[in-house]
Formats: sequence, C-alpha cells, structure tokens
Amino acid sequence: MIYQIITDRFYDGDKSNNVPSGFDRSLYDGTGQKYRLYQGGDWQGIIDKIPYLRDMGITAVWISAPYENRDTEIDDYQADGTVDKWTSYHGYHVRNYFATNKHFGTLKQFQSLRDALHANGIKLIIDFVTNHTSRSHNPTKNFSNEDGKLYEPDKKPDGSYALDNNGEPYDYNQDGKTENLLADPNNDVNGWFHQFGDRGNDNSVWGYRNKDLGSLADFSHENPNVVKYLESAVKFWNAQNINGLRYDATLHENPAFVKGLTDAVNYQSPVTQFGEFFIGRPSDKYSEYCSFPTRTGVNNLDFEYYRANSTCFGDFSTTMDDFSNMMLYTQHDYQYPNQAVTFIDNQDVPRFGYQQQNHKIVDDSLAVLLTSRGIPNIYYGTEQYVNPNTADNSIGRIFMEKQSVFNENTSAYKLIKRLSDLRKNNDAIAYGQTSILYSDDNVMIYQRKFFDDTVVVAVNRQPDKTYTLSNISTNLPDGNYSDYLNSMLQGSDTTVLNGKIGSLTLSGGETDVWTYQPSTTSVPHIGDIMSTQGRKGTKVYISGNNFETSSVVKFGKSQAQVISQSSNQIEAIVPQSAEAGYNDVTVVNDEKTSNTIKYNVLSGDQNQVIFHVSASTSYGEKLYVVGNIPELGMWNSSQSTEAMLCPGYPEWYLPVSVPADKEIQFKFIKKDGNGKVVWESSANRVIKSASDSTGVVDTPIYKWNEN
Repeated sequence: MIYQIITDRFYDGDKSNNVPSGFDRSLYDGTGQKYRLYQGGDWQGIIDKIPYLRDMGITAVWISAPYENRDTEIDDYQADGTVDKWTSYHGYHVRNYFATNKHFGTLKQFQSLRDALHANGIKLIIDFVTNHTSRSHNPTKNFSNEDGKLYEPDKKPDGSYALDNNGEPYDYNQDGKTENLLADPNNDVNGWFHQFGDRGNDNSVWGYRNKDLGSLADFSHENPNVVKYLESAVKFWNAQNINGLRYDATLHENPAFVKGLTDAVNYQSPVTQFGEFFIGRPSDKYSEYCSFPTRTGVNNLDFEYYRANSTCFGDFSTTMDDFSNMMLYTQHDYQYPNQAVTFIDNQDVPRFGYQQQNHKIVDDSLAVLLTSRGIPNIYYGTEQYVNPNTADNSIGRIFMEKQSVFNENTSAYKLIKRLSDLRKNNDAIAYGQTSILYSDDNVMIYQRKFFDDTVVVAVNRQPDKTYTLSNISTNLPDGNYSDYLNSMLQGSDTTVLNGKIGSLTLSGGETDVWTYQPSTTSVPHIGDIMSTQGRKGTKVYISGNNFETSSVVKFGKSQAQVISQSSNQIEAIVPQSAEAGYNDVTVVNDEKTSNTIKYNVLSGDQNQVIFHVSASTSYGEKLYVVGNIPELGMWNSSQSTEAMLCPGYPEWYLPVSVPADKEIQFKFIKKDGNGKVVWESSANRVIKSASDSTGVVDTPIYKWNEN
C-alpha cells in the first residue's frame, strides 16, 4: 500500500534547508498560502511522521524526485499583464541527477530517510523523470528561450563523479564550481533533445513521443549518449537501496528506450517500476496503454481505474454497473493486473475530496480501492478528507503541515489501517481474480479469489438510500461471516447457505467485507513475480504462499538458482539455460507443483535498432517489423513489433529494443485493420546491433520490396 508524498508539501522537519545557499528567498513561502512557491517540506519531515504512516498501515512511501531541480523563478505572463511566479518545488524539472535537492536534504539525509522507513517496515519509492529536463521555452512569452539545462558534477580521471563522504559534489578540478553544463536545449550541439517544438494538439503517437510536453525540453531517447547517461543516473539512485521507481512520463517516451532502461535496472537490482501513462477515457491510446507494461516491463499508474472511480464515486455520471465492467475488462486487458498502481487522486488530477465531499462515499471509494486488484496508492491527505475547494490540481498540492492535520482518528485513516491488515493477511486481495456477483446502478458486490482464499465486498454508493437484495451466489463456503470492518462503514454479518447469501440489506453508504481463508495446504501457490522480464542472470522475486525451504523454481524446464526463500517469497536467478521468450515459472515442493506465471526472458542485454523503410500503403495499412529473435516475434506476424511511425509519408521508422551485439534477420510487413498481412518479397534483411549496452544503430532507409 503506497502513500504518495509531494516532499515539499508534507512536513518541515529541518528549517535550515528552507532557503538553501544561493536560493532567492522570495521563492520560499512556508505558510501554504502561496502554492506556487516552496513551502519547506523535507526528508526529515517525513522521518518525523513515520509513526503516523506506520500506524495507518502504509507499507511503501513514494516521494518526489530526490535530485537537484531547476531552482530559479519561472514566470508565466498573463493576458492582463500580470505575471505568475512559479518554482520547481514538485521535482519534475531536473537540473542535476547526481546532486540532491537541497530543499529536501543531503544524500546522507536521504539515506537516513530510507533507513528509518525500512526500520519501520516501509519501502521507499522515488519519482524519477526520464522524459525531459525543465522548460526550455516560455509558452507565455512567444516561446522565448528559457532554461532546460542539464548539469553534472566534476569527474575524476576514472570517470566517476567527484562526491565527498556525504555524497555531495565538490570542486575536484578547482575551477571554483562543483558542476558542469552537460546539455542545453537552446544550444544543443550534441543532439540531446528532440527539438520538434511543443506538442500542442498533436495527438499522434509520434507527437506524444517526440515533441515537448508543456515546453519541457524533451530528451532524444534515440541518442546513445542520452541513453547511457539516463541509465547511469537511474542506476545511481537504484544503488541507494530503494524499493521502487515511478517514471515521468512514460506516455511520452520511446518504449524501446524504456525497455532497455528497465532491463538495466533489473539486472543491477530489481525494484518495482511503474510510470505515468496518462490517458483519458475514452482514449484512442487505450490499447497502447494496456500493452505498455508487456512491451517494456514498466507497469502503469492505473488511469483507467482512476477515471472509472471519478465518474462512479465522484460525480455519479456513470453507474456501479459501469465500474464493475471496468474491473472485468481491465483484468482481461492487463497482462499483470495486480501490479497496476491504482488511485483515486494524485498530484496531476483534482483532489477527490473536492469532487466528492460526502465522507461516506469517500470511505466507500477507499474501501473499493483497497480491496480491488492492483497496488493502491493513497495521495497524502486523502485520509484527512482534504478539500482545496477547487478542481485545480496545483492548489490541491496543499502544505499538509499548515493546511490540514495528522489526525489518526478519522474514519478514512482507520479504514486504511484495517484494510492494510487484510491485504497482508488474505492473499485474495493481492493476487486474486475478480468476479462480479451483482451490480446495478448503485450497488456492487464483487469477489476476490486466490485458490481458496476469498474476500467478498458489497458496496452501496448512495449515502441515503437502502437496497435489499437476495440470492447472491458466492464462492464463500456455507457458514456465518462477520463484517471484517466491524461495522466501520455500517456493515453487518451475513450467512451463506447452499453457496448463496439469501438476503442482504445495504443501508446508505454501507460497505461490507467478508473474508475466508482455509487451512494451509502443502501445495505452493504463485501470486506474483517481480520483475516480469529480464535477461539471464537477473534476480527475480516470486511471491505467493505455501513455499518451503526446499522449494525448486523452474523457468520452463530450466531450474533456477534459489538465493533465499520464506513461506511467501522466493528470491531466485533467471537460469542461463532458460529459453529466450515467455517462460512458465513454477515452484515445486515435494513433487507438488504450483500454478504458473509468465516471465519474459530477454535474449540479451537490450539496446536499440531504429528501423527505416520507405513504403506506400493503402488506407488502413501500417508497417511492422518481424525477425528471427523473440523481440521481433520469431517470424510470427502476430508477434511483430508495434506499428512503425510515419511522421513524413512514405517514410516509416521505429526504434526497437533488441539484444546487443547480435546479427539480426528481419523483414517489413504490412497489416490492415482486418488483420490481412502482406510480406515484402525479398531475401531476409540483415543488421547487426551495437555492441555497447546502450548503443543505437540506425538502419538505412530501406525500400519496400513488392511481390
């Protein structure tokens, strides 16, 4: 269970870093009233509030990007002649990946935060921006040059950065500076940025991946120097013994780059990795969104869940039937639905407490979030029913110390704690399949089931109406069941007879949770695997139950080395003898074999080949690449790459993640909307990928060979 904190907006534990050396004091507020300015929250403040987080049942904290951000004034010029003054308090305007944000603390203080969280059983997730630097041009001033510069510390002769014993950059070359300009989008001599201008209303896939998001200088992820640098930056922070990375903003990134980055992180030390693939419903990018985790290994913030919650429990513009439908189709459409990070609000959308001001319904929404598939993310202050009285998400980024309280007696706070305990104790929540037992306009009853572990949840979203139902079929064994929430949300006990709940009355805003766990068996059950793809030699974590100290792990027919194991988690290494491609992973205890879970064994250290072809097409046709490696579908047209991009017809191109230093055979194919496939008529084309792990090879512009 994740708790998301905007570090500057949580709690000020160290007054000494509110105005770091060289910082313009006018850009610091500290009252919570000037929401565009720094407020003073820091890592020490999070440490001070660990008891509050721990006692709420939080098991992971997601903080703002820890590295140095642009620290100068950002001016937005308004039509009436006024100027809005902003700062980069949020952490999304990187300036130096290898120095800490001094408003938050030093590297030593970051490590103290990590250690304090770990000592309390809480994991640490950091925000990480791999898409852009800061704003390079000012869209409110005729796109005049602004910033976007990227810096790095001095380097030693061995290529390492000059960092002192506290992890802070120092002046190694004695030139009076502790940093050096690495890249400037307004003098981009080495091609670090795409330079295609602001995306504006360009909704094409190419536009999203290559143009600037809000005038933020967009990295060229096809430049091998950029790839190498970003991989080194992410690995620097991953080496700090963190537990997760949330990437901003994956919708706008080249998936081939993301896959290679994910692989590099996993090979170093696997952590949970998810990203912001921000779609609105309905969206023409839904299929791309669903397939992104499969293609890259980075799961999604679950915007589909967010939209359904917003319309069902927020403004009531959709029904509980609609919400139930979302639960079912996403379970089908997501390859790893239990790894999607679900949420009801966050820093980029309106506060749910503003959209829905009835606390009964907020509690119902939280109860559903915390018992649904996926990893729930609680936005800081939701447990205090924060309402900024506006839908403006920026104003919703309140300074909690000044604008809210840390009350441990709210219904939401206690509900989160209670359901956190259930998530730990009943595997149906973490790993189970979802089935809808009943739904209509206002009532939903759903079941989570993992083998015999079962949880049934009944919700009435109408705060002042009562509904009576009968004969609800369930997989709960016959017997009497008490409400796990102890009537916290007006719930009551129920009886199951002949596989049915005979009669059920739900009062206004009522939520019931009924649970069942059988006696432990000796058969191992796999619930999840982390990560979901990697090359041979990569460490993986297999979660589930009924594992034994002598468990055997297999990838297909290949036995893996087991590093450690407990009753509910095994740490193993992807075997060298595993076949590249999707493997069925199993756990065997005393000849009792578990269920399977899929793991994609990559065919090597991943880098990029950018394929180019000139080809004419009929309406509805698109170009794809197939070839003789798993990453190109092993000549199976249904397993080809995604559609190639075509910003300048008739030339098509696509960056593809492939194994390094590999001779690859490939062809181009055409597919239309009806699934018709046309192969080019030629001998197999051949290209060799770069030998460097972050290398990029650009093919010539091939000409399509007609039959």
